Amino acid sequence: MLMLVLKTDLNAQVFDGYTLFSPTGGGPSGATGGTSYLYDNDYNIIHTWIHSRGAASMPYLLPDSSIIYPFRVESPTMSAGGVGGGVAHIAWDGTILWEYIISNQTYQHHHDVQPLPNGNILVIAWEKKTATEAYSMGRASLDNPLNEMWSTAILELEMTPPNGANIVWEWHLWDHLVQDSDQSLPGYGTVSTHPELMDINYGEVGGGGGPGGSNADWMHINAIDYNPSLDQIVISSRHQNEIYIIDHSTTAAEAAGHTGGNSGKGGDFLYRWGNPSAYDRGSNSSQRLDSQHGVNWIKEGYPGEGNLILFNNNYGNLTSAVFEISPPLNSDSTNYIINETEPFGPNDLEWMHTGDFHSNVQSGAFRLSNGNTLISVADDATIFEVDSLGNTVWDYEYPGANIMIARSQKYSIDFFGGSDSTGFPDYIIGDVNFDSSNDVFDLIYVVDMHYGFYLKTPPADINEDSEVNFQDVMALIYQVMNYLR
Repeated sequence: MLMLVLKTDLNAQVFDGYTLFSPTGGGPSGATGGTSYLYDNDYNIIHTWIHSRGAASMPYLLPDSSIIYPFRVESPTMSAGGVGGGVAHIAWDGTILWEYIISNQTYQHHHDVQPLPNGNILVIAWEKKTATEAYSMGRASLDNPLNEMWSTAILELEMTPPNGANIVWEWHLWDHLVQDSDQSLPGYGTVSTHPELMDINYGEVGGGGGPGGSNADWMHINAIDYNPSLDQIVISSRHQNEIYIIDHSTTAAEAAGHTGGNSGKGGDFLYRWGNPSAYDRGSNSSQRLDSQHGVNWIKEGYPGEGNLILFNNNYGNLTSAVFEISPPLNSDSTNYIINETEPFGPNDLEWMHTGDFHSNVQSGAFRLSNGNTLISVADDATIFEVDSLGNTVWDYEYPGANIMIARSQKYSIDFFGGSDSTGFPDYIIGDVNFDSSNDVFDLIYVVDMHYGFYLKTPPADINEDSEVNFQDVMALIYQVMNYLR
């Protein structure tokens, strides 16, 4: 039996919280089912959500105790590493509150999503372009048997339960291209003078193999995060070895152009970092990232607030590293500083952690409020927490073969928006399993808590004397008997 529990004896160095993750099999074939786990620092399973389809990346916990879960659909219209296709909003008790599929002839969701403060969800999607469309925009050649080019779109979905969504904002990389191969075609210009645009001829476009067979994945965007203070979005491209920041304050029309929004730059890149050769302002020696994943901002009030943290998958030979960088934000917090000939900075890292860990896929890192950093190594299905000096203070490895954990996050014990001081989700005394009724199933939980099989939780304290014991068992028996009369 699984349920929410309180932790009691914790190492003071470890961040006091609950770790959420969704292990899954690698590749599209590993999509037939899955479980999301919420663990405490003592490796107790706090809660589980059972899924009919495997995870595309990582789940997100919301303050009302529900989760947002990106998953792999059975028959994606475009398939490569990180394929998904669906997003679900799932209650604590497993009820699917909303489910939406983004898998059609234009768009195919993959990898990550990002819940927004307004209740909407940002979704990464491949956007299919034909060879004709690609060549008409200046692409010189394609590198895959499909003869297609999958660009990138970001869609902001307003949930309309149970199975609908409104696209209330959108951004398309295809609107922000530059090319120097044919001056008769759109976007012709000098690549190095347009760091705000993507060179349509940089990088290969898919190939004949890999997960799911032939694909036309150009950018392979693998993570997305949102900064509410800046109203900006950051994304990570494995294939281009770069991260990008764009302006979310734009209207959808402004996001398709080069003006408007807080930045005045519409949907153009405000910032990019990791591989200056992608915009002709560097060489191979100036490349800082290789196949990186999991970029996100460090939250306000946390050590390093406002910086970006990411997992650099191929930092060295079979070695990964976590990077923290401080983007050169200007004084009005709308744009990023770059001179006319040099690439975006910084040149130096704010913090780095490396060691005996490596993953060629997914993975990520999140700064915690006490200054520790939670790191997920996808290939090894491991999660560990390090302090600012790089000392490991907590670790976990999921058992089993051919399993990965894309990324995980740790939430403080007072994260839930409950009405009491425990930080639990809102509850009714006696409703121990949060199914909105007091019945024999709750009684079984209380008995198990009394005999020490589970740590004790507030809903099980029937007589509200701050203990869970035989008196609570008897009190709940009377409640259930009265209910059954």
